[in-house]
Amino acid sequence: MTADRAAGRGRPLVLRNRRFGAVWAAQVLTQAAGRMFQVGAVWWLVARSADPGRGLASGAFLAVSTLPAVALAPLVAAVVSRFPHRAVLAVSAAAAGLVALGTAGWMCAATPPTAVVYGAALLLACSQAFFDPCLTTSVPALVEDADIEAATGFELGTQSVAGLAGGLLGPLVVDAAGLTGVVAGCAGAGLLAAVLVGATRFPAAPGTPPTAASTATDAASTATDTARRPLRRILADLPFIRRVLLCFTAANVFTTAVFVVMPLYTRTVLHADGSTVAALEAALGAGTLAGAATGGRLRGAPTAVGAGCLALMAAALALPGLAAARPAAVAAMAVAGWCVGVIGVRFVALFQRLVPVGDRPGFFAVMQALLGATLPVSSLVFGLLGDHLSPRTLCLVQAAGVLPVAAALWWTGRYGPAAPEAAPEAAPESAPRHEPVLFPIPSPSPAPSPAPAAEPVGGAR
Repeated sequence: MTADRAAGRGRPLVLRNRRFGAVWAAQVLTQAAGRMFQVGAVWWLVARSADPGRGLASGAFLAVSTLPAVALAPLVAAVVSRFPHRAVLAVSAAAAGLVALGTAGWMCAATPPTAVVYGAALLLACSQAFFDPCLTTSVPALVEDADIEAATGFELGTQSVAGLAGGLLGPLVVDAAGLTGVVAGCAGAGLLAAVLVGATRFPAAPGTPPTAASTATDAASTATDTARRPLRRILADLPFIRRVLLCFTAANVFTTAVFVVMPLYTRTVLHADGSTVAALEAALGAGTLAGAATGGRLRGAPTAVGAGCLALMAAALALPGLAAARPAAVAAMAVAGWCVGVIGVRFVALFQRLVPVGDRPGFFAVMQALLGATLPVSSLVFGLLGDHLSPRTLCLVQAAGVLPVAAALWWTGRYGPAAPEAAPEAAPESAPRHEPVLFPIPSPSPAPSPAPAAEPVGGAR
């Protein structure tokens, strides 16, 4: 029996745990489809439009696609905590599938107004805003206690890979089958995901006595901690962390603008098709994954490493503005993505060590909301600028905006509190591990999970 169990643990988690495997497949379908629609629709708006307003059109679309995850965070938290997770996941996926199916049917029958595409993006983003946090919250109910960390890492890694695959497919499908093909693919993915989740049994669903009791206890404890330590006091007690967050929020306005600038750059500077947009998306995503894998190996204080990465990112963002060539743009996106991955790993680990355990749920929720709120702002501002400035100039504007932030971050570490990152106490084995989310890719749901993020492994499930 022990030998069988050991042999079973040698297989990937998605193969030896069918419940988790089914939900994981649903995650791949929904997140890849959402990203495919987002990137594909932006390219469709830029490529089909000959008027000077395409920059604002694509920027407004990205703003619509990213705003629900931030605006609906309180409602999402209430829904996920009150209703069975399987129901929330299945309804969210089914709603996304039905919205996409209706939009695809409209596109097949007639050419809908552009407002319909914006409306579909808003509804799909709302559905994803419920699905993603509920998925993360559901992991402990689907796996054994010993597999929680592996399942969480698998789920977070899948989110990055699904976003990369969706970003790669979106422009290619638009060039091959138009936006109708993208929307039809999203419809099939959403409905299939709903079937997979609906057919999966969640053994620790809310309502069973142990789960209900432990969940109520943890919820009451979390509410008490939040009341005792309001966010204003948490940040007031962490001036170094507060300054670092302000630096990254400012940088985020300029770095996330690549999702508006690059399609415009491809269309008007390179005069290329969707395959180039897909290559830029793939380079950015692959660079981010590589940075996340190697960031922990770099030596030096986090502020020094972060400032260096921001300076390198500024140079990478400026490169397409100085050299109008596809290889330069692809290389720039790969380097920028690597910097994003490194910064995320180093600073999320730093925050885990410096922020008190009881304050981490509120801190990381606000960090995600603060960084996520810059996405619609950045999209609108750079979309509007794109109608008045050339994409090459916008690349230089991005670089010019990041450089002062790099200097401010270096100054924070050099002249701020005395070595706040030096020799921190190691986090306990049960401390939570958060996904590196600094400079988030504007996926349909960048909002944080509403679950108590600082709950020790082995807590209520």
